[in-house]
Amino acid sequence: MKKRIISAILMIIICVPILILGGRIFAILVGMLGVLALKELIDLKESHNKIPDFIFLLGIIDLLLLTFSEFDGYSIAFGLSYRAIAITLLTLFIPILFTKKYETKDAMFMSGSVLFLGFVFNSLILIRNININILIYLALIVIFTDSFAMFIGMLIGHHKCTPVISPKKTWEGSIGGSIVGTSVAVIFYLNAISNISLVKIFLLTLLLSVMGQIGDLFFSKIKRENHIKDYSNLIPGHGGILDRIDSLIFVITTYVILFGII
Repeated sequence: MKKRIISAILMIIICVPILILGGRIFAILVGMLGVLALKELIDLKESHNKIPDFIFLLGIIDLLLLTFSEFDGYSIAFGLSYRAIAITLLTLFIPILFTKKYETKDAMFMSGSVLFLGFVFNSLILIRNININILIYLALIVIFTDSFAMFIGMLIGHHKCTPVISPKKTWEGSIGGSIVGTSVAVIFYLNAISNISLVKIFLLTLLLSVMGQIGDLFFSKIKRENHIKDYSNLIPGHGGILDRIDSLIFVITTYVILFGII
């Protein structure tokens, strides 16, 4: 617990000022996190064969190309650069013809991982550049939903949600976490972003809260399939990058769908 608290404080000290500054320094931090997240997926033992180093290097280049491709409102409405996507697919598919150590299923895994992470981290930079308060709003949903789902589950949780994937999660904790996370984020949204219909923002925020929990379960299932507890030991007491942002990934992805509505 002590390591977990110290790590959390250090992450806040490092990340919050960079979030406030924004611009290139924030984009660089996001790019670094993206590379570390890709490394955690590459290190999975059951999902694919060992990825050759030069393919991993290509994956990093493609990931950064996607992450840094577009940062304005136009891109969130019409998607990432098709050129960046096409380059990613070609550079990760063609090498299967020239090496036996890199098979078709590995190419599919690499391209899927790079496109998925590239989209998420690109969206993270884009949302920060549009309005820092929107990113804070999304983070509040994740932080309060996850925290109170754990606290309420420990206090009154009796009915397991998904005992195989995540044995500690309960329906009581999940519902309580969503109620608290939604309420806190809605209050922030109405005061710091826009004074829209209370019912509308509550329902949409509740959806984001639920999707965050689904994201947590999704990445937990990947860990179960690969027989690991954490994606890495990068952050003492917390695991890896994907252990910390699993819920946020699905919240950001859902927010992109809702952009223009919320």
